[in-house]
Amino acid sequence: MSELIKVVDLQTIKTNPSGGQGKGSKPPKPESHTQTKAPSMKAFLSLGFRPLYIGGVAWSLVSIALWIFTPELLDGPMWGVAWHAHEMLWGFVITIAVAFLLTASATWTGHNPMEGKALGWLVVAWIVARVGYLIPADWAFYIAATAETIFFLFAAQRLMRVMMRSKNRRNDGLPFLVAGLGVINLLYLYEAYQDDYVALIERFNLGLVGMAIVALLVARRVLPFFAMRMVPGLEIPMLTRNGHIQLTISTVAILLGLFGFEVWMGYLLGVIGLMALYQTIRWKPWMVLGKPMLWILYLGYGLMAIGLIVAGLQLTGHFWVMLDRPATFVHLIGMGGFGALIIGMVTRTALGHTGRPLKLDNSMLISYYLVLVAVVFRLWALYPTEWYQTLLNISAATWIAGMALYLWRYVPLLIRPRPDK
Repeated sequence: MSELIKVVDLQTIKTNPSGGQGKGSKPPKPESHTQTKAPSMKAFLSLGFRPLYIGGVAWSLVSIALWIFTPELLDGPMWGVAWHAHEMLWGFVITIAVAFLLTASATWTGHNPMEGKALGWLVVAWIVARVGYLIPADWAFYIAATAETIFFLFAAQRLMRVMMRSKNRRNDGLPFLVAGLGVINLLYLYEAYQDDYVALIERFNLGLVGMAIVALLVARRVLPFFAMRMVPGLEIPMLTRNGHIQLTISTVAILLGLFGFEVWMGYLLGVIGLMALYQTIRWKPWMVLGKPMLWILYLGYGLMAIGLIVAGLQLTGHFWVMLDRPATFVHLIGMGGFGALIIGMVTRTALGHTGRPLKLDNSMLISYYLVLVAVVFRLWALYPTEWYQTLLNISAATWIAGMALYLWRYVPLLIRPRPDK
């Protein structure tokens, strides 16, 4: 995995070794990246991140708007909160993760796992799933579940193919990870269709925690690599042995969760979260405050670590009154951790893989702040108050605005060829 991360970022480093938005640098004008070449379907379907970043981010915007402002429309077999939880995790977070893996594997193996018609059909399957879950009919639910399963298995098969062609054994587990996320998704859909709320929440929590652990393990390799190249003179430890221990504990925690030992899983989640906080401190976060593309990733990593600690407290019963709500750790991890990490990664990797300098303009810096404001108001709304609905509305509006800014700024880049090709 460490080799994957190193190779993935080589192109972006060559484009702009300093990265970020340092003192004295002028952000590029929004129109400077969109007038070089005309939109191209070939370019759009050349790498997985292009259509899936657009789709995932756009769907996070649409799904929040539906859930907060028009929940009465969510009357299909996968009802209300079950639909909301599913679409934000599998429809948004995991979609972005698959997009990243499809893109990273192309650079690191030398073989593009999916492009052209194959990638187009993958996107069609993803869209069919999103639309199907909204239609209030059993047949639509079956079609959506089938399409989504095809999405995960097809992506996993293509990843496995490039692993085998490149004989890269270091990352053989990634196709199984994608397939595993598809299997957990099927278990979740089954419980939703059976209307078993308790089992549904257990499946969701397992999927959320599993994805969070994967994100921590990948990010612990990404962040030091990014930071030491963006900040001149910065030296931070990789903590390799610590990572091996974290991986072992994480594997045991997931297995305990699969077999229903949630209390023991909770204790291990607390340990994993504390290890991640320790890592964050060792990475010298005070050194990256002037680099928005770094501090947003640091913050997302830290929020995810705190979310896992809170999850551990909740599952083991060692919580105090302000944390006596399962939705607290769900939103700390799902909205705070993933929200910050994703908005940071989809901006950075989109710039790097489209051949642009790693610099933020003001619109994207504003999008970072909007996403963080959305997180604060959503967490505030978890606790009883007469302003509950107002807080929810503000959170939804700021989240929608932040994601809309990303689409406005980056869709023109993602549908055009690289300017250097």
